[in-house]
Amino acid sequence: MALKQCNVLIRGKFLPPQLIANIENTFTAFRLWEAEDEAAFLAENGAKIEILVTSGNAVMGASAALIAALPNLKAICSNGVGYDSIDMEAARARQIVVTNTPEVLNACVADLGMALLLDVARRLSEADRFTRAGHWQQGRFPLSSKIGGKVCGIVGLGSIGQAVARRAQAFDMAIHYYNPRSRPDVPYIRHDTLLSLAQQADFLVLTLPGGPATRQIINAEVLAALGPQGYLINIARGSVVDQQALIAALEGGIIAGAGLDVFEHEPQVPAALRQRDNVVITPHIASSTHETMAAMADLVFENMLAFAQGNAVLTRVL
Repeated sequence: MALKQCNVLIRGKFLPPQLIANIENTFTAFRLWEAEDEAAFLAENGAKIEILVTSGNAVMGASAALIAALPNLKAICSNGVGYDSIDMEAARARQIVVTNTPEVLNACVADLGMALLLDVARRLSEADRFTRAGHWQQGRFPLSSKIGGKVCGIVGLGSIGQAVARRAQAFDMAIHYYNPRSRPDVPYIRHDTLLSLAQQADFLVLTLPGGPATRQIINAEVLAALGPQGYLINIARGSVVDQQALIAALEGGIIAGAGLDVFEHEPQVPAALRQRDNVVITPHIASSTHETMAAMADLVFENMLAFAQGNAVLTRVL
């Protein structure tokens, strides 16, 4: 089927350059981030837009206000697996197609999850700072924690959670999980409640989706259940953790430490997290490899092409 010439609004400059280039070489593209006055730009051009290209992170997304400013919007193509920053109710009310980029980022996100787990347990970043500062000459670095034989508790056993499980198994960890639905297709130990999993886990790894249903699901009670020998690893969304409760748990020795790639108000990271040696922090980079970014960009563009040709999109979430 012939390709329809669509007007496309590109939400932000931090989308992959190859994706922006492909869009601009194929469609009539508008760069929202270059507008000096976003409201004036949307008032002038909003009615022209049929496809919005954005990302699922908290800085971009697609709010109800933005969707309302695009009265002829037909599709939202998001570069990322999570879509909690897209107002799905506003999109559903207008029957707007929404796509994401699942599966292609599973391996790299799981890799970072294991890297954070290893780092905080073996105190790698802390040891790096210790060595660079010349402290080795004054004495040995403190002991760290073994991960082999420990319980890796995974919250949300979707594709990414299963990828984490496979990696953790390679380190001789026992795999337990909590998931809304049972997964009889996996050999891991399922817990009926999040508290039960936290009580058994040495490392609680978060791979669940964001959104209202999971907001602050990791609260003070769950952290207390994880306990003073337990570590929290978050490669999901900052919204799934009560960040103040986490800070209190770290400061009070209620948990042993944390490895965090996502935060409540990105890109702001509280000093209470940044200044702790038992917290490893990364700036939401779980999928940020050359290979995964390229695969995600290709999938976004393939969804756009399918939509513009009147075909079924590849990875529809709405």
